[in-house]
Amino acid sequence: MRISWILPEAEYAGGTRVIAIHAQQLEARGHDVVVISTPRKLPTWRQQLRTLLKERRWLSRAVRRPSHFDDVDIDHRILDRVRDVTDEDVPDGDVVIATWWETAGAVDRLSPSKGAKAYFMQDYGAPGMEIEDLVPTWQWPLHKITISQYLVDLIREHVGSVPVELVPNSVDTEVFSASNRGKARTPTVGFLFRTEPVKGADIVFEAVEIARRELPTLRLVAYGARAEPGGTKPPAGMDYHIFPTDEELRDLYATCDAWLFSSRREGFGLPVLEAMACGTPVIATPAGAAPELVAEHGGGVIVDHESPQAMAREIVRFCTLDEAAWQKYSQAALTTARSYSWNDAGDRFEASLHAAIEAAQRKTREPAS
Repeated sequence: MRISWILPEAEYAGGTRVIAIHAQQLEARGHDVVVISTPRKLPTWRQQLRTLLKERRWLSRAVRRPSHFDDVDIDHRILDRVRDVTDEDVPDGDVVIATWWETAGAVDRLSPSKGAKAYFMQDYGAPGMEIEDLVPTWQWPLHKITISQYLVDLIREHVGSVPVELVPNSVDTEVFSASNRGKARTPTVGFLFRTEPVKGADIVFEAVEIARRELPTLRLVAYGARAEPGGTKPPAGMDYHIFPTDEELRDLYATCDAWLFSSRREGFGLPVLEAMACGTPVIATPAGAAPELVAEHGGGVIVDHESPQAMAREIVRFCTLDEAAWQKYSQAALTTARSYSWNDAGDRFEASLHAAIEAAQRKTREPAS
């Protein structure tokens, strides 16, 4: 297959990471893959001023930020400016894939020579991705592929019983693993820090402050893509890591007694699966794939969205479990993570693209009404 991916800015985010993994898998299976993205949309002076006043920091105006495609041997083409892709930008092919609601319309308008049109929908809750914007894109004749049952149900809730392919994310258990590990010497929890309110950093910060009333030595580790964790003020002593490598990230997961997932809305929540692959139980809100990964298999616990008190109680409980009780959660997390593989995900994604091509071919054979 000749495959074109259409992205907004290719950046250091979970969704871009997943696309990069699928692109590499497809290339390794003998397909020709091109990734086309826009450059970064620079912040306006109004946004600069608002961030400076609210968070006491200056937004970077770098045209290009680090990306999961930086070290990937894939044909990655960046447009000359922030705009929709056109036929001139996209090579003729067998399938072209939109990856964001703002790219879906541009892909829908491409000529048939660019290939069957698919829509890989990974998220709900990212900035600029509200439900009233998403729903119209689900109604377009694009072959829909998504990553969690939650998103499948959300699409069908709003546009009816349309075909949607489910390709869950996975984890590289050769990279994310921690065999024979035990509890931390110092009670430790961790999380992925993002400033967007839907990611729930405020829930984590309040939960940690509450938990420290019973566990004064509780340690909080975090990682993220920003030079400094602005926005809501983090608890004292947060150990913050910027752009960690996979190996560094594995070590962060493996130092924790529990991993915190606090999103209010989410498409999947890849850190949940990565942490579980490192034997780390997860304390999660019921967003994205967390109910499927955590609640169904016992590798952690689900707490209410807006209850830092409940998260704090579970932090204290996991950090004070005896070794044998904690190991039961750790082993359940490992078992869950090991039941997912990127090779299986690659098989399903490849089959979804073939299905998109077959559906497009059937449509062209249908007699005009």
